[in-house]
Amino acid sequence: MKKFAPWLILVLFSFSFAAFAQDSDAIPPDAFAGMHPIPGNNSANAHKNGNIPTPHGFPQGVDTIPNFTDHFEAQGVLFDGSAHHMWEYSMVGNPPNQGGTTVFNAPIVPVSLDLRNADGSPRFVIVIGGKIETCGINVPMQPGCQRLFSDVTPFIQPFVNGPVFNGLVSYSSSLVPTQITDAIQRAEFGNHARADWHTLLAPSVKSAETMTIVQNVNAQGQFAYRFALNSDGSCCRFVLIREDVFGTELIPQNPAGPDNSSIVGQAEVAGSITTKDISTFLFPNAYLFSPVNGGCCVLGFHTFDFEPGNAINLPPNGNLVRFFVLNYSSWISPGIFGGGFQDVTANSHEIAETFNDPFVGFDGIHNVTPFWQNPAGQCQDVMEVGDVIEDLPNPTFPVTVNGFTYHPQNEALLPWFEFQTNSSAIDNAYSYPDESVLTQLSAPQPLNCGAQ
Repeated sequence: MKKFAPWLILVLFSFSFAAFAQDSDAIPPDAFAGMHPIPGNNSANAHKNGNIPTPHGFPQGVDTIPNFTDHFEAQGVLFDGSAHHMWEYSMVGNPPNQGGTTVFNAPIVPVSLDLRNADGSPRFVIVIGGKIETCGINVPMQPGCQRLFSDVTPFIQPFVNGPVFNGLVSYSSSLVPTQITDAIQRAEFGNHARADWHTLLAPSVKSAETMTIVQNVNAQGQFAYRFALNSDGSCCRFVLIREDVFGTELIPQNPAGPDNSSIVGQAEVAGSITTKDISTFLFPNAYLFSPVNGGCCVLGFHTFDFEPGNAINLPPNGNLVRFFVLNYSSWISPGIFGGGFQDVTANSHEIAETFNDPFVGFDGIHNVTPFWQNPAGQCQDVMEVGDVIEDLPNPTFPVTVNGFTYHPQNEALLPWFEFQTNSSAIDNAYSYPDESVLTQLSAPQPLNCGAQ
């Protein structure tokens, strides 16, 4: 049984691999070059009517990260089509008018990929005559056969050094250098935030894990994984993983509690991540595709793993329900996608959305907003700050750290979701760090933006 909140995802485009007309599960390394993002959101919220929140953390009686709640007024409709004007949200840390610095432990769990044959044996491939062959099955084992193992190690240090975790970059919203998500939060609340208000991440790299994926084909004819090799024939330029396979391998499936049969479960049992952390599971160019039609690609998502208070293999906590707030983020090597999406784009998107919507609108009340439509036509009713921007021109904001130029994503700010005619954010902006990306409000929207 899966035990996690609905995914709010960063997805680039819908794409059918049948177009390649290949006999194998290998695909060209330039398959996605130049493709520009379009949005995706498969949240399955059970929308409900809300009430004005109390100032304590949310949700009550749950062992999870510190957060604050607030509300705003705007005319709109709920998911059931009823008129509504009071909207609630929770965000991580402490309220901006209280000031002070909140620091979250931010464990980073690196995850490599071990791609296997259908019988579970290690898979080796070789390029012969321009065609990729599986050694020991299609051709004999021979010199030049290379293991299908995608190692995350080369990406760990560049990832940690980037602007999501590096606090040495200057932004207009902060009097001191800070991390990019903190700068965005400070911009979001403008003059409502005290000068010393900060919400920071303290990164720590944990023991690396390996996700093993055995090849299979589902009823729709979709492989468990597909892959593109590097130019030298080694693994891998990127790996595509079927969403259902990935979810089962990532998130604990035992309702009694986590064990070592999943990646997140291993980290929870080992104590590498806790309910008080904002945790990242870093993958090497690993993207997800639909188990139904092969639509691609999810580059990251934020969610939480639900575990019971009496969960096996976890320390006692007074029998409180546990929410482990986490994200899967892929490192993105340059040239795989267009639109400037590379290096830490996915992680910056997911961390910003975690700060603004840590529990993924799971109760259908908090972080549900009036229906909005961005300039590209995307329609949602949740406070997903990255989704608003990802399909617009210039979605990323280059930031150079120690000579390396990273590409975190620009984000939408709270006043945009509040339909504020005069934004109360920094410089009356609706987006940040690039204030020119989102310059106008959505028009008021009916249910599902009028879609039937």
